[in-house]
Amino acid sequence: MISSYLKQAQLSANPALILTELEKLDLHLANTALPDVCWEYQIPELGEGGACSLFGYLQDEPFKLTDYIKNDEQTQFKLATLQSIVSYIEQQTGVDWYGIYQSTNTTEGNQLLKLAYHGAPSRPLFPLTQAFAAGSNNVQVALSHKSRIINNVEAYLSQGGEYYTCDPKVKSETCLPLFNAQNECVGIVDAEAFKNDFFDEKTLAVLIACCIKIPHFLV
Repeated sequence: MISSYLKQAQLSANPALILTELEKLDLHLANTALPDVCWEYQIPELGEGGACSLFGYLQDEPFKLTDYIKNDEQTQFKLATLQSIVSYIEQQTGVDWYGIYQSTNTTEGNQLLKLAYHGAPSRPLFPLTQAFAAGSNNVQVALSHKSRIINNVEAYLSQGGEYYTCDPKVKSETCLPLFNAQNECVGIVDAEAFKNDFFDEKTLAVLIACCIKIPHFLV
């Protein structure tokens, strides 16, 4: 399970450390009451071309998950569990932003749909196209199935790396794929921090453990 994920995501990490974090996550989920589900959330205005949000400018109308997924008992349980995992990650790592996205068929094509998150408002949908991947780490990871860890955004940019800056405070970012039992990429998680070198071995182990668990609760 762990080795399979690391191979698919092309990650180098300590399997024993990830196993420990998986066990801790299981304890959290077994012993923590589920939070309320957030069916609506505020989203930012989009910039030119729609690739990134206008930081600090919010749309008047909230985004409604019910426009894309069913509001039934099973979905409510899964979304609540995902939100519990989000809270757990924030508590364990202190990450400044974290979101769980699922690949979803919409009337505008296949997109990444944000199901649960912690942090500032952000765009809810990412079109899964090669054109959009040019300006989106999330889409690049979803299409390539390969993880992406940037521990110094400024240095990455200075070396010619492609990076679309949405929140200027972000110094480090990690984007990891999610795989189902058939080894298909069914979504991604995105984590951001306001300091360099945030994603060390311990923090990545927490994130990877959650990536192994999250697909069980996608809707």
